[in-house]
Amino acid sequence: MRYTTLGPSGTIVSTQTLGTMTFGAEADEATSGRMIEVFVEHGGTLLDTADVYSAGVSEEILGRWLAKHPTDAAQLILATKGRFPTGGGPNDAGLSRRHLRAALHASLSRLGVDHIDLYQLHAWDGLTPVEETLRFLDDAVSAGTICYYGFSNYLGWQVTKAVETARRHGWALPVTLQPQYNLLVRGIEHEVVPACLDAGVGLLPWSPLAGGWLTGKYRRDVRPTGASRLGEDPERGMEAWGPRNAEQRTWAVIETVADIAQQLGVSSAQVALAWLAAQPAMTSVILGARTVDQLVDNLAAADLDLGAEHLDLLDEVSAPEMDDYPYGAAGIAQRQRSLPGH
Repeated sequence: MRYTTLGPSGTIVSTQTLGTMTFGAEADEATSGRMIEVFVEHGGTLLDTADVYSAGVSEEILGRWLAKHPTDAAQLILATKGRFPTGGGPNDAGLSRRHLRAALHASLSRLGVDHIDLYQLHAWDGLTPVEETLRFLDDAVSAGTICYYGFSNYLGWQVTKAVETARRHGWALPVTLQPQYNLLVRGIEHEVVPACLDAGVGLLPWSPLAGGWLTGKYRRDVRPTGASRLGEDPERGMEAWGPRNAEQRTWAVIETVADIAQQLGVSSAQVALAWLAAQPAMTSVILGARTVDQLVDNLAAADLDLGAEHLDLLDEVSAPEMDDYPYGAAGIAQRQRSLPGH
């Protein structure tokens, strides 16, 4: 395992994060507990959950494991999120001070801890004034209830507005952003990544394997069935199947990843994860495994360095297709030249 700082903070975290969205859903408690143990054995330190994962069960499973393993728990960095509905009332969602206060205390209770290392806003709230949200977070930092805070699923302008508002008031600044990011979903490179680089905010990408597509398990025009994120629940993830299957780019990326994996003697998943870890502003890549075997394979990517030739090849084959100004080829090239390392 490798380590870096949590965004611009002084806290050290592993460059791979164990995501727990599967806990209590695809993974039962015994499997979930074993995955935490394996993650820790491999040197992992950052655990990511949310109050809505399995309707709070993910936090509860994690909390019970932490209580049974106090020595390991003392070395782990705990991240969770709040924002989405946790009840049926009109104030049981959003980023208001009222809802965040209730959501944070509920997460603390389920996790069985007195503070959360990284508290993340699960999505933007266009109703609540950003000052109200940020003041709550600053108060929580001052009170010691949270150490740091970050965002998830924010657009570039939203990151910039929040950062500049906090800076103007002298409040605590965000340290991370958690976006969807992988070889098949690179849209954040247009605005979000530059905004994070400008603000000094680190990335904690979710869905690094594009829901399993980048593992090589799917075949063109063959509808998935059986034990997969897409096949085991027809209502979960199948909305992506048709459009993604129809795109030539999808299969070009998958084939290129597989070719590189064969050359290096590693799995396709490891190649996709290693590419993501090498991108600008990266702090830690969130692994969302369903099984212990999947997790072990993913963890091996932490020590995989792709050479410039393979990185360039993957960049080229997965280049996001957006021709409208200012996001055409010329715009992409100009933004790449402005990023560190280019």
